[in-house]
Amino acid sequence: MDVLSDVIAAMRAGEPRSARVRWHAPWGQRFPAVRGSAGFQVVLQGSCRLIPPDGGVPVTLNVGDVVFLPHGGGYALADSPGTPLTGPACDPLNDSRFEDRYASASVGEVGDGSPQAVTVTLCGGYRLDPGRAHPLLGDLPEIVHLPARLGHHPELRAAVDLLGGELDAPRLGVDTIVPALLDMLLLYILRTWFDEQSERGTATGWAAALADPAIGAALHALHRDPALPWTVETLGGRAGLSRAAFSRRFTALVGRPPLTYLTWWRMTAAARLLRESDAPLGEVAARVGYTSEFAFANAFKREHGTPPGGYRRRSRAEARSGAPA
Repeated sequence: MDVLSDVIAAMRAGEPRSARVRWHAPWGQRFPAVRGSAGFQVVLQGSCRLIPPDGGVPVTLNVGDVVFLPHGGGYALADSPGTPLTGPACDPLNDSRFEDRYASASVGEVGDGSPQAVTVTLCGGYRLDPGRAHPLLGDLPEIVHLPARLGHHPELRAAVDLLGGELDAPRLGVDTIVPALLDMLLLYILRTWFDEQSERGTATGWAAALADPAIGAALHALHRDPALPWTVETLGGRAGLSRAAFSRRFTALVGRPPLTYLTWWRMTAAARLLRESDAPLGEVAARVGYTSEFAFANAFKREHGTPPGGYRRRSRAEARSGAPA
C-alpha cells in the first residue's frame, strides 16, 4: 500500500458515519470534541459560519467548501456568528440514531425559520484510535478549510456529490456504498490538502516529505514492503541520495531517523496484523521483517508495552466489549 492508504488503514477504528441536514435560519449548533475522531463538514447549499471553540474568528463557508477537523476538536456551526448555539441536533459521532448503521442518514429539517434561508450540509466523522496516531495526521492544523474553486480538485467534488446523493435518496446497497465513499472522501481531503501545500510552497513536515521526490520514494518503498532488510544505504539508494544526505533530509522532514521510523512502522503494522488476523506470531514477525520471533517480541513489547500475544488477547477482548482496541 502507499503511505497515505497505509496510515488511514492503521489508524481507523470502527465505521465512519455521516448525515445530510437541512438547516433553517436562525440556527446554531455545537459539535463537542470527540477524542479519537476526525470530523468533516461540507456545504451543499447556502452558507454558514464555522465558529472555533477558542473564540477565534468565525470562518465563512460557502457552497462546495469542505472543512476537515483531524483532531476531533470541538466547534460550532451557525447561520450567523450572533445566533445562540444549542446542543447537538445532528452529530453522527455523538448521536444514538447512528449507532446501528454505517452512515446512511438524512436527518431532515432543523430549525423553524424562513424556508428561503436554508443551508444544507453534509457532516460526518471517522473513528481513529489515538493509540495508533500517525505523525502524518498530527502535522495537520486543528481546522483544514478547503474552499471550493472552479476547476480545482474535481475528484473531491465528485466524491462529495456521490455521497450527498446516496444520503439524500438511499437505495439498495447504500450500507456498503456510503462507508466506501466516506473512505474515498477522507483520502481526497488529505490528498487535496497536501497538494495545495505543495503548490503554495508552504509544505512542511509530512506534507513536504510526501512532496519531496527522494523522501517520498523511500517512504513508499518501505511502506510497500516493510519486511525487506532495509538499511539507510538501501533506502538512500531508492531516494537517489548518498547515505548521509538521505539520512539528514529524511530526519528533517519526517521528524525521525530512517531506521527509527522503519521500526515504529513495522510495530504499527504488526499490531494491525495481530488485531485483524489469526496469523501465528512467527508469521506476523516475518511479515514485518523479523527472522527471529524472540527479537520481534522484544521489539513489540518496547513499542506497545505488552508482548504480541497479550496484545492480541487484549485487542480481541476490547473488540468484543466495544471498547477501543
